[in-house]
Amino acid sequence: MRAGPEGDGPAMRGPEDAAALLRTLLADPETAWSLGSFGAIAEFVRDPDEAARAIDDGRLGLATERGAIALSPVPELRPLAYETAFASGWNHAIALCLPEEACAMAGRATVTELGPDAEAARPEDRGSILFDLGLGLRAVDACVRTADPGTLAALRQGAGRPLFSPGSPVAAALVAAGPHRVFLTRIGRIEVFTPIPGPGGTSPEGPHTHILPKLLSAGRTHAATTPIPAGLVPCGAIHPAHPYKDMLGRRIPFRRDRLEAFQRHLDVWGDPALVAVKRAAETGIEAGDRSSWPPGLRRRDVQGARRAAAVQAAFLRGDDPPPPSAGDEADGERGHA
Repeated sequence: MRAGPEGDGPAMRGPEDAAALLRTLLADPETAWSLGSFGAIAEFVRDPDEAARAIDDGRLGLATERGAIALSPVPELRPLAYETAFASGWNHAIALCLPEEACAMAGRATVTELGPDAEAARPEDRGSILFDLGLGLRAVDACVRTADPGTLAALRQGAGRPLFSPGSPVAAALVAAGPHRVFLTRIGRIEVFTPIPGPGGTSPEGPHTHILPKLLSAGRTHAATTPIPAGLVPCGAIHPAHPYKDMLGRRIPFRRDRLEAFQRHLDVWGDPALVAVKRAAETGIEAGDRSSWPPGLRRRDVQGARRAAAVQAAFLRGDDPPPPSAGDEADGERGHA
């Protein structure tokens, strides 16, 4: 049966299993995290030697000088491990999903002052003022937080209007001041303290956010290539260490141990139907014609599982992989905020 709110596999594992997964991977500095939606995302990463402290109020999470993550796994949380493949390689992640009826955030469409951020990850930030940027997203409220008088004045001047409305001072003020960005979901938050790059700039090597209006206009919760079952909405994702690239997407020598580690996640948290397709491909067995697939399984996802098996086999054989094509390694969420 296809995994989903009422299906087998990861959907049937309990909240304790999901919390244990989060706790284990939070302890691994080579794992990256993201919360957000298609076109607007916050990412938390840390260096192995970077000082980090636990959140002091019982939430699962960490805070560094560059950012923070604080998670409160609700009973409805459905981790879903998946891979997406292309000609020269593959990406992998564990999507953090909720059922459609449990994922909704405020969905505000204009810049809105919310008051002091009492739920901030660090006690010293709990008196600063939180503003929803009004992106109108389903599963995330993209916010900023500041105590700076000039930034507060600009945000209040733009309150009640869309972020990118003509004449609004907000976007320019955010780039100039670089206030904390705070992305809120039903399962927790990521906070980013690093500066905001100006137009044409690059993301810092650490926690950062992306906002891309063109992608936001599509109104999607996730990319079409991400194999999320019907009825689930991803609020974010876990990005375990990848076998052939670092956190910045740069090629590194192939690490078989990392591939094997993610395959264990895939077996436990993956869509059972797609995992079966991939394991069959690894042994040279065809997955059968479309009529034999479980309901809801898309041809694109079946082809992706087979491609992942093929390209991973090439890496395991030691074949020299082709260089990545333009866009292969990207997640399609470029742009800064």
